[in-house]
Amino acid sequence: MSPSLATVSYIGATILFILSLGGLSNPETSRRGNLYGIIGMTIAVLATVFGPRVTMAGIPWIVGAMVVGGAIGLYAARTVQMTQMPELVALMHSLVGLAACLVGFASYIDTSIVFTGAEKAIHEVEIYIGILIGAVTFSGSIIAFGKLSGKIGGKPLLLPARHWLNLLGLLVVIWFGREFLNAHTVVDGMTPLIVMTAIALLFGIHMVMAIGGADMPVVVSMLNSYSGWAAAATGFMLSNDLLIVVGALVGSSGAILSYIMCRAMNRNFISVIAGGFGTGGGAPAAKAGEQPAGEVVAVSAVETAELLRESKDVIIVPGYGMAVAQAQHTVFEITRFLREKGVNVRFGIHPVAGRMPGHMNVLLAEAKVPYDIVLEMDEINADFPNTDVAMVIGANDIVNPAAEDDPASPIAGMPVLQVWKAKTSVVMKRSMASGYAGVDNPLFYKDNNRMLFGDAKKMLDEVLAALKA
Repeated sequence: MSPSLATVSYIGATILFILSLGGLSNPETSRRGNLYGIIGMTIAVLATVFGPRVTMAGIPWIVGAMVVGGAIGLYAARTVQMTQMPELVALMHSLVGLAACLVGFASYIDTSIVFTGAEKAIHEVEIYIGILIGAVTFSGSIIAFGKLSGKIGGKPLLLPARHWLNLLGLLVVIWFGREFLNAHTVVDGMTPLIVMTAIALLFGIHMVMAIGGADMPVVVSMLNSYSGWAAAATGFMLSNDLLIVVGALVGSSGAILSYIMCRAMNRNFISVIAGGFGTGGGAPAAKAGEQPAGEVVAVSAVETAELLRESKDVIIVPGYGMAVAQAQHTVFEITRFLREKGVNVRFGIHPVAGRMPGHMNVLLAEAKVPYDIVLEMDEINADFPNTDVAMVIGANDIVNPAAEDDPASPIAGMPVLQVWKAKTSVVMKRSMASGYAGVDNPLFYKDNNRMLFGDAKKMLDEVLAALKA
């Protein structure tokens, strides 16, 4: 393939990637957006493999690697459950960071192209920054994968003087960067490069370990941004315009998403990085004497069905518990039954519901819930006072009234879905354990609240059977 044709292919792929991002911004166009992304990536890969920078001798190796990687990706796509998507996304981010590190080291020891003067300095700065971002992304994403999959606890690890440790690490990285740029040979420069990589790996571990479970949705979007910048850095090292543009697109969109998520939690990006918000997921609720005054009123599936049957307006608030129980299909069946009976059923989605951005939207779309009845928090919050039943399925922190009523609460100021303003709220949970942030929820003790205990799928099946009886 000629250089001109490769360039045109890259431009076409870039346009398709931009269209893909635009399509993914709306559930109704997300399939089309995915299709644009697939076509764009196919064009980009073919233009790279058959481009002027790849020799015929290298094609068999590339094809072999693509077959292995494609097989792993196909296996993961077929076997990974929807509840495991957040940790899979984190794992994918780690691979981007690892690729940036490997490309950086390969570019540094590559002797086929000799740089001199200012070009040499610029190239080495690209390598140093690319490996730095890649190493932080790699180790941070691995820790995020462990936290999201439950292999590492959600409680933040707050080391003494952790901010000073981070500052010291940054100063050491800058000092070794100077040594790296002043190195006269590849051997001389390898030591500061390896030391910096080790510090960056430790920083990525320390940064994510210090972030509490409640901030994990923000961490996923933050690592998404980091992986984009790592890809852009790789593009600079390889002089690949497409990687630079696509990396910048992913990095900037991830940063914007992180900002939106932080606003949804009344947090700022610096406070998320500083960590400390949230304890281990599923921690016990507060002890007697510390919990809000009042009694918990439990209901059965039959009583819940009766409440729904007598309602005219119902709002369903899904959470991670619905995803774990794989109850979204039963939720759709209940929704369809109630709507056929003339009940106005809608869904209220909090921006940080689940373990990653858009988690609940994807689950509901998988169950074929109509897009037009799935509303964001800002669109539906004002409607709760006119709602007969607000049904919370496996959510906790996003419906916690302490965010508005208790200035001393760790989640004070965080925008929440005001389900307690409905005539009756029904909260489905396995137990009285607190949410992922480890904060007790006064909603459970409200006079108009009812608790439906048990596995969400099992209880919803019983609710559906009672409705049809």
